[in-house]
Amino acid sequence: MIVITLTKVPKSLRGDLTKWYQEIQTGVYVGNVSARIRDLLWDRIMKNVGHGEATMAYNANNELGYQFRTTRQDHEVVDFDGIPLMMHLTVSSGAVDHGFSNAAKFHKAKVMTRNLSHNSSSSKKSPLIAIDLETTGLDPTQDEIISIGAVRQLKDNQIDHFYKLIQIDQEIPKNIIKLTNITTETLKLKGVSLSDGLKMLRVFLGSSPIVGYNAHFDEMFLTNGLRKAGQPDLSNQILDLMPIVKKSDKFLDNYRLQTVLDEYGIENKDPHNSLSDADATFKLANKLIENGVLKI
Repeated sequence: MIVITLTKVPKSLRGDLTKWYQEIQTGVYVGNVSARIRDLLWDRIMKNVGHGEATMAYNANNELGYQFRTTRQDHEVVDFDGIPLMMHLTVSSGAVDHGFSNAAKFHKAKVMTRNLSHNSSSSKKSPLIAIDLETTGLDPTQDEIISIGAVRQLKDNQIDHFYKLIQIDQEIPKNIIKLTNITTETLKLKGVSLSDGLKMLRVFLGSSPIVGYNAHFDEMFLTNGLRKAGQPDLSNQILDLMPIVKKSDKFLDNYRLQTVLDEYGIENKDPHNSLSDADATFKLANKLIENGVLKI
């Protein structure tokens, strides 16, 4: 049994959850899905919660028999000898009024370092490739890849882009069409087969390290897609920027991609377009490299 409570979240997120959970009261969802789908849905909630709040409780093998997660800024889930507890925070973990504490000084110094790094023209870029996928849903065993976007930097500092629409045999769900602006007709006219798309992607990637934001999601779909196409798994190093940002930036309201991009002054002109998301992720990776946070 899984219970999710939502407060002041976008309507689109509430609509998404009704595909897997039953809304028994406004903002209260109950369902029973696998641990993998549960974790994917929580990642989806984290990305799309906006300025709202979400809490999830689910069965777990511990003394209480359950575990929980929350995005609430005034509480934090802590582990006490294997028992999950909800700790009330005297100071919200969200927006912080930075004063003269050590944490505030550290934050101010980090911002200054970031600005200096941004203004430095001698910053060296790493030969990495950022990647992003759009899919028909959250389950890599049931849903399909509908677009692949990737961005890399060439030796002459020019930026090279990869973007392919992928043909599928099923109809694209209406909520995915609304989110991505990709229709079934567009895929039929402009898409390539999954096999061809992945072959071209492999050539584009070469042996370069791959970065993504919540990269585990993309990696699972790529791995499953390669197996469907009868192709070997990728051997590239894959790095997820989300845990790196969480460790580096402890003052953010949340860790949705858009929140992180705003923090780093990165514009994403077309969210939920795989190429635009990959380009924003590429810029984020280079910001983290400039700041000495990410090393490849």
